[in-house]
Amino acid sequence: MSRGVVLITGASAGLGEEMARQFAALGYDLALCARRVDRLEKLRDELPTRVVVRQLDVTDDDAVFTVFREFAAEFGRIDRVIVNAGLGKGAPLGTGRPDANRATARVNFLGALAQAEAALEIFRAQQRGHLVIISSMSALRGMRKSMTTYAATKAGVAALAEGLRSERIPGVDVSVIYPGYIRSEMNEHVRQQTPFMVDTATGVRAMVAAIEKRKAKAYVPAWPWVPIGAAMRVLPLSVVRRLG
Repeated sequence: MSRGVVLITGASAGLGEEMARQFAALGYDLALCARRVDRLEKLRDELPTRVVVRQLDVTDDDAVFTVFREFAAEFGRIDRVIVNAGLGKGAPLGTGRPDANRATARVNFLGALAQAEAALEIFRAQQRGHLVIISSMSALRGMRKSMTTYAATKAGVAALAEGLRSERIPGVDVSVIYPGYIRSEMNEHVRQQTPFMVDTATGVRAMVAAIEKRKAKAYVPAWPWVPIGAAMRVLPLSVVRRLG
């Protein structure tokens, strides 16, 4: 018997794909969406629970609402929505790549806003649900160079989650997850040795554990990111800049 229905955006690769695998292993049915539907279909055929897939570009607001409503109609309910789709492009501001920074802002913040709107529409009608927003440890402070816009968008979605939690919508839990360095498709081009980097399965296992506990916020994996997170909020920028 299914433990519930989890909707995951950006599920065709990286953290989203691994979350799908781990939630399926826990017995959840899955509503998976991403731009690359061929990869979603391949993933669907490998998973042991009921899986429905849809193509979705989260920068298309109308499509976000349509796809979320279709999932809710097909399953009869959505128990959890994980706002995971993200983009890691970026360039130092003023260096001729405003397109990369705009694209990151559109996907990571405006796309997340549309997903939160669509999810809360369903949850308010059901009078229950769990909204999970994937942020980043980089959201805790301003980051430099190519990370500046990315970090700002992740700070924005964390503030969005906090505002929704403050609203105390009846029956609705809101979680924000701050992953540390987890190997994924987004960062596979990074060749240098990165301190504290963990493999995808290990990192996502920590994410899933925090989500299952419905934590209001979680730095994952807990070691070393809980102490690093506490330190990042008070360290001078001269120290913080070495982390990004």
